[in-house]
Amino acid sequence: MARSAQAAADATLTTPEIWHGLKSGDFAEALAAPVLAKSAHFVLQHVAAAPRSSFARAARSVAPELSTGAAPNRSPAVDNHRAVRQWWLGLVVPKRHARRAVTRNLLKRQMRAQAAGHRDRLPPGQWLVRLRAPFDPRLFPSAASSVLRVAAREELERLFARVVSP
Repeated sequence: MARSAQAAADATLTTPEIWHGLKSGDFAEALAAPVLAKSAHFVLQHVAAAPRSSFARAARSVAPELSTGAAPNRSPAVDNHRAVRQWWLGLVVPKRHARRAVTRNLLKRQMRAQAAGHRDRLPPGQWLVRLRAPFDPRLFPSAASSVLRVAAREELERLFARVVSP
């Protein structure tokens, strides 16, 4: 029961509708960006521009008009409208640093939660959170312990606090 309650709490912290996911082709650009903040286990990088895949997606979404003369006039599709302020989030949790899928998923949930909590104070663009070192298995023997969850949350909170605008 406690585990499902914690999972529900983690799910409420993450709001996927405010972040767009980075596509696999966009990670190279984000990984090449300079490091904004670094902690013992995580790295935070930012690219101020929209990812290249969003431009290709916008160009493809415009369909040519049909040759039917009696077609009703319609407003442009919502997907063709480009919002001025958009955020993209990419998460990198390599298997070499978190061997078990349970651990990788826990860390990704914590990354998403911290990104969602700080999004209003972050500049728009592509954000990449990367696990750069493993958590010591002697200190965190369980794959998804509450101790690991709290340690990751606190470290990510400090990481994001370094780059948010007041």
